Amino acid sequence: MEAIEREEARRQAGLGRDGHGDAVRPGPPGLLNKFRGRLDRDAIIRETVAAVRAAKAGGARTVGVNAEDGSRTDEGFLTEFALAAKEAGADRVRYCDTIGGETPERIRERFAKLASAVAMPVETHCHNDLGMAVANSVSGALGDLDAGQDAWINTCVNGIGERSGNADLLSTILGFRHGFGLEERAEFGDPIDLAWARWFAPWAGYAFGRPLPYNQVGVGRNAFAHESGIHADGALKDHGNYELYDEATLGAFPRDWHARPGRVVLTGEYGGKAGFRHVMDGLGVEPADEDLAFQLVQLCNAQTGRPLTDDELRLIAAHPRELALLFPGQIT
Repeated sequence: MEAIEREEARRQAGLGRDGHGDAVRPGPPGLLNKFRGRLDRDAIIRETVAAVRAAKAGGARTVGVNAEDGSRTDEGFLTEFALAAKEAGADRVRYCDTIGGETPERIRERFAKLASAVAMPVETHCHNDLGMAVANSVSGALGDLDAGQDAWINTCVNGIGERSGNADLLSTILGFRHGFGLEERAEFGDPIDLAWARWFAPWAGYAFGRPLPYNQVGVGRNAFAHESGIHADGALKDHGNYELYDEATLGAFPRDWHARPGRVVLTGEYGGKAGFRHVMDGLGVEPADEDLAFQLVQLCNAQTGRPLTDDELRLIAAHPRELALLFPGQIT
């Protein structure tokens, strides 16, 4: 095993990754379940040290060691493991929440303790089994900062990863940029231009065969859609009334992805007059009877259970009195 680890470290160091490499080793639960007793704690540390030294000897400028199942590993051994790796030349330790059971408060506390004890960054690798991968990643990074260390976060485009996925790249960036109380806590190492987001995310979803959910943070079709009367009216007056940040910072959607822009005001069962007028203006039509057409739009949306198409909206705007005859007693 030790020879295999050394060879893997040398191979990674020679991959042309700008001199950066990883030496990978599991934490204690892996000893019991993955290696069935063939490795004990001393062997884990011995092989980690050998792999780090091999990576450095192979030319890697930075090396991170991987604490698989870190969230189920006792703090004492995590510290011992990280200190041994650091002494061998490692630059950071990756804390893996392998089964996705971490919680924000717990991971921040554990990161702060570990980063303080070993005086090097602890890198987050969080899974989304409880839907908290982004929250845990942000909290773990704050634990690093609490300890005076830099923070490193593993993310995936659109959150796509094993099982329920990993921390979503865009959500994590937006969290630090716009999360209340976070903007002043963290500074990105390099400038980040998010104008690529609405191109990259759909492209990745297409490439992976995983279409974007309509409510995907920032880049989903409905991420900036408003229908509720109060919301639509408020968003039309000032997007800041119902949007945390300006959707334009995420760039434009590809033209062939869908026709509408990022910020969308819809009209339907729960829509108000302001949203209705906005949609009709966008279609370039003037309803023959605004009040009647508005009621018909609400009623038709409620009965079909889907957004009305542009052609349906134009039909209602042009012939509200005729269409109202189809709904006796339901239109006032």
